[in-house]
Amino acid sequence: MINKIKMMITLSIMLIALPALAANEMRVEGPCDSLETLKLYSLFSEYHKNKDFQSALPYGWQVLECDKSKFAKWIYYKMEDCLWYLHDSSDVAPEEIQAIDDSVVNFYNMAIQYYPDAMAYFQVRKAFVMETWLQLDAETCIAEYQKAAEYNPDMDSYYFNRFGQIYIANMSDENDYKLKAIDIYTKLAVREPDNPEWPRILSTLVDDVGQLLDIRKKNWELDKENLEKAWTYASECIRAQDYERAIEPLEFLTQKSPETLNYWNQLATAYNKVGRLQDAEAAYQKLLQLDPNNKDFYFNLGLIYKEQGKLSKARQYFETASDKAGGWGMAIFSVGLLYEQAARDCTFDFKTKLVYLLAQDTYRRAVSIDPSLAQARDRIGALSSSIPTQEDWFFNKYKSGDVIPITGDCFTWIGKSITVP
Repeated sequence: MINKIKMMITLSIMLIALPALAANEMRVEGPCDSLETLKLYSLFSEYHKNKDFQSALPYGWQVLECDKSKFAKWIYYKMEDCLWYLHDSSDVAPEEIQAIDDSVVNFYNMAIQYYPDAMAYFQVRKAFVMETWLQLDAETCIAEYQKAAEYNPDMDSYYFNRFGQIYIANMSDENDYKLKAIDIYTKLAVREPDNPEWPRILSTLVDDVGQLLDIRKKNWELDKENLEKAWTYASECIRAQDYERAIEPLEFLTQKSPETLNYWNQLATAYNKVGRLQDAEAAYQKLLQLDPNNKDFYFNLGLIYKEQGKLSKARQYFETASDKAGGWGMAIFSVGLLYEQAARDCTFDFKTKLVYLLAQDTYRRAVSIDPSLAQARDRIGALSSSIPTQEDWFFNKYKSGDVIPITGDCFTWIGKSITVP
């Protein structure tokens, strides 16, 4: 019974005070100096700390009557705790929940006005309660979520999803909600590439991936200088693995923002995927100018040179990648693959066996750096029948410990030696 009385007092204060507070018209009768305000806030905060939200709420309203800014950094968050707890409590009667519903929008407007540092947070919470608690019309909720997204473009995916679902539920031939829903879920798919939910929802909005890419391209072409639209189009092309289409927006982005590593990295990848190896090489060289200590750029450039058959340059970049990483087993493993590639392209004779042995030694070096590198261990075993045998050493008059330079027309680029085991 006591709790019920306390709740009714709370609701009375809420219903009377909130509209006036929101309009900044409330004037408190009686003493409301800084000391009195501090006393009220202390009582409010103590009840809140003890999770006695029913007792806390009246004091919170009184603090806001006295001064809506002084304790803004704390009070609006704590007041929200009270309102949400009471709204969701099974002990609260329907008429009491209705009283909270009648007050909550004014509360959020006050929080946004008097604590602008948390504007983005309170705006999205306001949009949420208008959608879920008050169940207002779609246009109203869309406008509130739109404000929230403007205040914070990195708004939590949960709220973007709610925003998108409103568009989906209300799209028709008379509005552009379908396109706006596509925009939202494209953003989420780019932000969270490992989340399968966003591509699944996108697939329900378009007939096929090609149609989605056409929409993205058209959006960009209508606003050709817009970097965000260009990146959205490029990202969708990359996600669809249509690297040929991705090149145009990525080239635009690298021209407009030539210092952005991600644009160049994606462009280098796209060039590589479509076989434009010289362009990929140039893009990676640009990346190394921007970030000369990035091991991945050296490694990827090594792969480009390997693909071009420039094995000596490929080795140089793999070794540099390992150096930049302070020792990188995968990069050294890739050097071993270069030696194998060179050996396979030549006649299988004693000189070629020496190169296979060099490759095997290189794989051992990779394993010493990274013992978990299973593929290097596999290659060591796979080459056991391709390296010189005891008979090879004997007939070629070599003994254990002898150092033999790698020679032969196929291997002039190697410039290494092996030691007889």
